Amino acid sequence: MKIILENIGRRFNREWIFKEINYTFETGQSYAILGANGSGKSTLLQLISGSLTPSTGAISYNLNGKTIDIETVFQHLSMAAPYLELIEEFTLQEMIDFHFQFKSYREGLNSLSVIELLNLGNASQKALKYFSSGMKQRVKLALAFCTNTPVLLLDEPTSNLDQQGINWYFSLIEQFSISRLVLICSNQEHEYQFCKHYVDVTSYK
Repeated sequence: MKIILENIGRRFNREWIFKEINYTFETGQSYAILGANGSGKSTLLQLISGSLTPSTGAISYNLNGKTIDIETVFQHLSMAAPYLELIEEFTLQEMIDFHFQFKSYREGLNSLSVIELLNLGNASQKALKYFSSGMKQRVKLALAFCTNTPVLLLDEPTSNLDQQGINWYFSLIEQFSISRLVLICSNQEHEYQFCKHYVDVTSYK
């Protein structure tokens, strides 16, 4: 997958969050989107995911030489972010089954292996509303990493995770980020220390 940003800008009311971003993201590479809180990192990620539209400029998606329409690009993306909510009335098992009605598992995975990866087998029939914030974050990350998509978008991936959870996140990166386009929004260096490329949103004010 190749994602091309051409003169991208976004504003709320009369205030520009960022403008004139020209950048190309490519499969097999890892990128960190950097900037202080409120700088526009999450907004840029939502533009890339297609959930927001730019105020100016255009975003194009190319997969194996073919252009992907913005209305269907979600099929090729996996995303985990604090503002993306789980369906808390679902049990863990129901949440996994629901998610994978719309996306496919990465090769060799199924619902049982996702639960094993989470190490939450004894909570598979427990409603998510009773999960701790750290457990919920683990579920969001597992769903994103275990989905068979060429693009992985992560916003503040270790939020609400303790050190054990952070180490678990690193293990997911090692197992499931190879040959994918990985974008991470963060201002915590440990979250993106493996990234090869950096985009500082504050450079586009």
